[in-house]
Amino acid sequence: MKELKIQPIKNGTVIDHIPSGMALKVLRIIGIDEKGVDSTVSVAMHVPSKGTGWKDIVKVEDRELDPKEVDKISLISPSATINIIRNYEVAEKHKVQLPKVIKGIVKCANPSCITNLNEPVETMFTIKSKSPLKLRCHYCDRELEDVVEHII
Repeated sequence: MKELKIQPIKNGTVIDHIPSGMALKVLRIIGIDEKGVDSTVSVAMHVPSKGTGWKDIVKVEDRELDPKEVDKISLISPSATINIIRNYEVAEKHKVQLPKVIKGIVKCANPSCITNLNEPVETMFTIKSKSPLKLRCHYCDRELEDVVEHII
């Protein structure tokens, strides 16, 4: 049997342990879409995983994620790991963590919330439940369950 592998990257980021089927949402979060990118992006979907059965993996060459992007990934993939690759070696590795306060990365579902009324107010949520993920708006107390659909 011939095995196909994704090429290693010299520098960049590998997002591993993404729940199976969520890789395309991760790509959207980090701003990679059909409009094009400046570097090579590799996506592996439905890859066997000893821990979870199946997982997705995203590799982005010549790019390191900013903290806000990592926070967004934690909302849809709380078990993901971020590997920073430098000169073909893992220079840093860490698990994503849900932030205690989620600022400016999720839009409130309440159309009457002050954050949706063109006021200079940044959205802010606290975590009500981790599994399933439920957030509560700091300003209007609206609970948000479909978090993925509201990521800015």
